Amino acid sequence: MNKKYIPKEISWLSFNERVLQEAENKEVPLLERFKFLGIYSNNLDEYFRVRVATLKRLSLFGNNSKEILGYNPKATLKKIQEIVLAHNEKFEKIYTGLLHELAKHNTYIINEKQLDVDQAECVRQYFHKEVRTRLMPFLIEKDTSLPNLTDDAIYFAIYLSKADSQKRRYALLEIPSNVLPRFILLPKKEESNYIIFLDDVIRFGLKEIFFIFDFDEISAYTIKLTKDAELEIADDISESYIDKLSKSLQQRKKGTPVRFIYDRTIPKDLLNIITKKLNFGPDDVTIPSNRYHNFKDFMSFPNPGRKKLFNDALGTIPHRDIQTGRSILSAIKKKEIMLFFPYHPFDYFIDLLRESSIDPYVTSIQITLYRLARNSSVINALLNAVRNGKSVTTVVELQARFDEEANILWGNKLLGEGVKVIYGVPGLKVHSKLCLITRVKNDVTQRYAAVGTGNFNEDTAKVYTDLLLLTTDKKITNEVFKAFNFFSVNYKKDNFYHLVLSPFFLRNKIILLIENEIRNARAGKKAYIYLKINNITDVEIIDYLYKASQTGVKIRLIVRGMLSLVPGVKKLSEKIEAIGIVDRYLEHSRFLIFCDGGNDQTYISSADLMTRNLDHRIEVTCPVYDKNIKSEIKKIFDIQWGDNVKARIFDADQSNKFVKPGKNEINQSQVEVYKWLRKVNEKTG
Repeated sequence: MNKKYIPKEISWLSFNERVLQEAENKEVPLLERFKFLGIYSNNLDEYFRVRVATLKRLSLFGNNSKEILGYNPKATLKKIQEIVLAHNEKFEKIYTGLLHELAKHNTYIINEKQLDVDQAECVRQYFHKEVRTRLMPFLIEKDTSLPNLTDDAIYFAIYLSKADSQKRRYALLEIPSNVLPRFILLPKKEESNYIIFLDDVIRFGLKEIFFIFDFDEISAYTIKLTKDAELEIADDISESYIDKLSKSLQQRKKGTPVRFIYDRTIPKDLLNIITKKLNFGPDDVTIPSNRYHNFKDFMSFPNPGRKKLFNDALGTIPHRDIQTGRSILSAIKKKEIMLFFPYHPFDYFIDLLRESSIDPYVTSIQITLYRLARNSSVINALLNAVRNGKSVTTVVELQARFDEEANILWGNKLLGEGVKVIYGVPGLKVHSKLCLITRVKNDVTQRYAAVGTGNFNEDTAKVYTDLLLLTTDKKITNEVFKAFNFFSVNYKKDNFYHLVLSPFFLRNKIILLIENEIRNARAGKKAYIYLKINNITDVEIIDYLYKASQTGVKIRLIVRGMLSLVPGVKKLSEKIEAIGIVDRYLEHSRFLIFCDGGNDQTYISSADLMTRNLDHRIEVTCPVYDKNIKSEIKKIFDIQWGDNVKARIFDADQSNKFVKPGKNEINQSQVEVYKWLRKVNEKTG
């Protein structure tokens, strides 16, 4: 393979295949495998709404689009269609296999035609009580256009026919899975559990919805439309930013279709009518599928009460330097603390905010907010701080994709309680994860900073791996203070000597660090680069990594998602190895280790090595100075690098082959990191 770069959209599909591998993996508990089908499906929905939609837009620019991207968007779209169809076939086989395995545990998913008398009566009652009033069909007529179909919802395309007549009618009906559970547990029979899709409950009662028509055959086929989710925010200075964003969110609902999924058994005349009315052409992505869509709902598949079908919970580990019922502010003042989520409880950060909200000497709290939990304790703590007379400033990023509306609501709530709300930075997304607490006692100002790799979100902190540094080191806290000044007075840049901010300094800093390793390798010194990151797609950074490899720098990459770099190519990237880990937690932490002649330079970061993070977002990359914490980060990298259970090898063919287990030692890194952190705590706790 001569390619130097893998298109990021193709690399992303390789990542999602790794998720699908977990659904296929018989070593994973059964209901966890169903959950991975849900994650795969949810990922793919967002992929089409964002990445495929962007490619389709770029393809309209003709030859110019290749110059913008570096590759042909139309050819890439064609390749995407091929890969997605192949993955879809694999997906359906896995799902069928999982149903057979579920049956071995006396749990059955049944449809409306498989109900016995008692189950039919239960479904009838549920249909009348919960479902019927929520069903509003739309009749499809020759001369009328379709209604604006909700992006990512599922619909029935309904076919009404009469056996002794050529007469046909067609209709659409949205399945109300946004307000009703997708899976309904039916009464248990002896030792067996029975589950029915909401879709089939509706099929069961369809004749009651269309009783006014004289048809003896009513059949329903699931369809789903995915739309372009990119926001176009008009540059109208007379409108407030929130008004512009709100208008853009309304436009998103009418976005251009980018994918159409349909039940492959749908009658051709009905399919032709729908695709024609949607203006779908030969270049559009249409995917024939099975009876059910929106498998993302399997992320909330009901538990039939069998524990062994799920992973055993690992629980959380108390941090050795934080004592229950003692001041966290005092603990941070004594020494720097690094929290490793989800192994350490996110409650520590909530406790820190709560303590700060009632500490009489704390004068202010400043924090960046990107994605928040549905019922956010972070927000509650900030509101409590305001009520206790503290000055609270929040930098709320309104363009956090798919969280825009939630963040507008949070911003309004904060404003209503007297919090100072800054809505990001014009033209740049604020993706940094910063919190600064200022305490003044006897005219002495003490600042406490929290700098992280993930959002201040207690929900995702239970399932995402992330790092959060808590420090009073003035080198860091003074520059976090400068960062918040920048947010308050946009584009008033200051000098930063420790924190590395993008879009101003990060690209150059990464290049300088790589060049330093290149110089050391040429001088015969030890030289390596270890990166644990979500995505690497920026061509300039990749070229520097190639150059480093050719000079003899050892490069190890642990990448969760997209990797446009091609490892292991002779005379290009021979010294570069890369793996990706997919396991029970989503690998989200980002850290970078540069050898620097044996004096490791270690950083944690909110940024990936993507052009958008380097050039179009406010990101913060923070040096780690504490020797013990540096050692811990290196240890975690080593454990993960040695994973031989959940690690896949990145290669030119994107084959996603698993790292082969060692003869003596099995290393499932997420479990081993947990064990190691627990041991560290026991030794020093």
